Amino acid sequence: MNRRQRAKTVIELEPRRTTATETARSPETTVEPDPLYGVVLLKTALELKRRKDGSPEEILRSVLARMRLPEDEFRAWLSQQGELSKVLGGGES
Repeated sequence: MNRRQRAKTVIELEPRRTTATETARSPETTVEPDPLYGVVLLKTALELKRRKDGSPEEILRSVLARMRLPEDEFRAWLSQQGELSKVLGGGES
């Protein structure tokens, strides 16, 4: 082994175990986040800043349509995120 090289250490991690409190605490189904949901939020924010006409709701719908993402799944994920849905004009939760 060269002086400059370091020995590589491989660590195998154990899978995370769910506790009884975690399973009891989350009876509702969780929506698996699509990696593009963050992109939707970013594009919506940029459109809101650029366009002065149109409501946040209309802009969000147009971004989702352009990206061909299902609106109902995005709304379910957004409602799990909490207060963010109120900012974007989502449902009153």
